[in-house]
Amino acid sequence: MKQTHILLGHGSGGRLSHELIRNLFVRHFHNPLLEQQGDAALIDVNSKKLAFTTDSFVVDPLFFPGGDIGKLAVAGTVNDLAVSGAVPKYLSAGFIIEEGFPLEMLEKVVISMAAEAQKAGVLIVTGDTKVVEKGKCDKLFINTAGVGEMIEGAENIAAGSTIEAGDKILINGSVGDHGMAVMGARNQLNISAGILSDCACLNQLTEMAIKQTNAIKFMRDATRGGLGTVMAELCEGRNFGIQLFEENIPMKEGVRGMCELLGFDPLYVANEGKVVVVVSPDAAEHLLKLFRAHPLGKEAVIIGEITSAHAGRTWLETSIGGSRIVDMPAGEQLPRIC
Repeated sequence: MKQTHILLGHGSGGRLSHELIRNLFVRHFHNPLLEQQGDAALIDVNSKKLAFTTDSFVVDPLFFPGGDIGKLAVAGTVNDLAVSGAVPKYLSAGFIIEEGFPLEMLEKVVISMAAEAQKAGVLIVTGDTKVVEKGKCDKLFINTAGVGEMIEGAENIAAGSTIEAGDKILINGSVGDHGMAVMGARNQLNISAGILSDCACLNQLTEMAIKQTNAIKFMRDATRGGLGTVMAELCEGRNFGIQLFEENIPMKEGVRGMCELLGFDPLYVANEGKVVVVVSPDAAEHLLKLFRAHPLGKEAVIIGEITSAHAGRTWLETSIGGSRIVDMPAGEQLPRIC
């Protein structure tokens, strides 16, 4: 049914988000660079290949186990550049602040951003600040944009244009940590004890992987919409399908239990420090070793493969021997998660 007003589901990263982007923004802003529709636009400036991206962060609460909106804003934009095959270099930071917001809390956010930027090796070089009347926004919203230099030979990674049947699918660790950490903090759930957000900058991990193997065909960070949405989006309308193996997908017991108790599908729960990689089969084990040697990839596993069967569809082989389709979610599972 055609929507006449914006719903929370339009911000989910799922089906409604994709329809909004395709039918409104891409239709009216139409140009070849936008049509790439990756996590970053790949642009040429004076014969230099760059990646350019932007993102906005509206997480609730602002501080959660394992991170805060400031760390999230830096990591989110750095990761969008990194999974596009770029080395992140410069960020901007725009703040929309509600009147009455504590200055001490704002400083904590800024300090967190500075620390994460230093850790990632990027510079925050420009920005903007707006203050709106009390009640006109919810405490603090942050927008960040980023520019990075493309790694030679990595131009096809964002589009996945060289993917073929037999390629393997890797992830660098457990799914659902960020979404459940934020959910627990938002609702002050004691059952969330021990669950920390995986919020982290992945650029050093991805740069190492790209430069030490020439067999990576696709990378994407599984943020809004989670792993399930990334997989469904990757094969939609393509001449290949995806086969995932549930027993191989890493998940912490606390996250699994919380999802079961609250009725969430962990495949669609947000992550902020997980990269999904498609790699040629002969290089999969080598890439796995490279990942596991890095602190952010020590739990890396092969979770599936590209198949010539069921083109355009992602199927999950369940741990009990059944199978089900993994599609994009139609609505919003967890609002204000990033």
